[in-house]
Amino acid sequence: MSDQDKKISSKELMKSVIQRVATGPELSKNISREEARDTMNAILNRDVSDIRSAIFLIALRMKRETKDENLGVQDAMNENVIQINSSVNDVINIADPYDGYTRNIPSSLYLLPVLAELGLPSFSQGVHTVGPKYGCTHHQILKLLGLDVTAKSEEVLSRLENKEIGWGYIDQSIFSPKLYGLMDLRSEIIKRPVITTIEVLANPIKAKKTHFVTGYVHKPYPPIYLMLARNADFDSSIVIRGTEGGIVPSLRQRANAHFYRDKNDADQVIEIEPNADLNLIQDVRAVKIPDSIQKTKKIDKIETKVNPEEIAKESLKLGISALEGEKGPMRDCIALSATLILQHVTGNSVKDCFKEVNNILDSGSVLKRFKQV
Repeated sequence: MSDQDKKISSKELMKSVIQRVATGPELSKNISREEARDTMNAILNRDVSDIRSAIFLIALRMKRETKDENLGVQDAMNENVIQINSSVNDVINIADPYDGYTRNIPSSLYLLPVLAELGLPSFSQGVHTVGPKYGCTHHQILKLLGLDVTAKSEEVLSRLENKEIGWGYIDQSIFSPKLYGLMDLRSEIIKRPVITTIEVLANPIKAKKTHFVTGYVHKPYPPIYLMLARNADFDSSIVIRGTEGGIVPSLRQRANAHFYRDKNDADQVIEIEPNADLNLIQDVRAVKIPDSIQKTKKIDKIETKVNPEEIAKESLKLGISALEGEKGPMRDCIALSATLILQHVTGNSVKDCFKEVNNILDSGSVLKRFKQV
């Protein structure tokens, strides 16, 4: 089949799919996993117009995606991830919200050197910023630190396999250029399409055992994320109920996470009471944004609630202080989330994991590792 025939076929497929998924709340019909995969591939390959791509993505979200539709879209996205293999036994893939933070100062980035110091090479994935929030991201903070945030996959892998470093960041523009190429389209869509749910499940660096960590807010999502994590070939996965949908739980209420330690196991749940179980006592849920930096900023013609660059500066300042041993909400957020992840990977008791995390935070060794850029 010629390239021209493929494009015609993609257009006909998209027409057929839209006629079914975009007919209203009562008459819309579901499509098959294979159709969802082929349609998403057509979008990624730019074989169909942006208008039809947008209609499909919006209609699918309004109809509510089925299991097969989610898996089909993910199949296409999986096929377009550039994956490389690592020689390390375990690697932890952390996916915080790609659209970042606007209500709290991010603390999850500092888990990377903490977990690396615990013998668990770790990396995060993401983009500079994306809607609908256009918040502060790992990309922005690490750029301030001086890390090459658009390093090639091989360079990130080299950092992970270096025992003196053991952590890194990989940008979507590197591991999935076709998906990254949809950023302008997504800005025009405004609302969150199915891409937003699935893109965090990219598996660009695979070790002998690859662990996936992400967060959620709404109760229906954990089983969906765990299903998709299996489809992305993650050996284990933990989905943490965190502030702003991230991987750091609230310091003021019960932390819960859904997980599997083996792809063939049933989903399980773990709960931790920060106060009763770990003696973490805070009067805030997360690290608060100082009033002095709550200034709006225009991104892609949209006025954001806060200035993400200012949040990034504050995060880096407080994060370094926490890694130096300073007590406070930033350190407690790091310790709580690191404990959940360490417990998930090792199966050790929560209290033993919490003690191990705090011992390395007290030692100051993590800061040296973090500054290896």
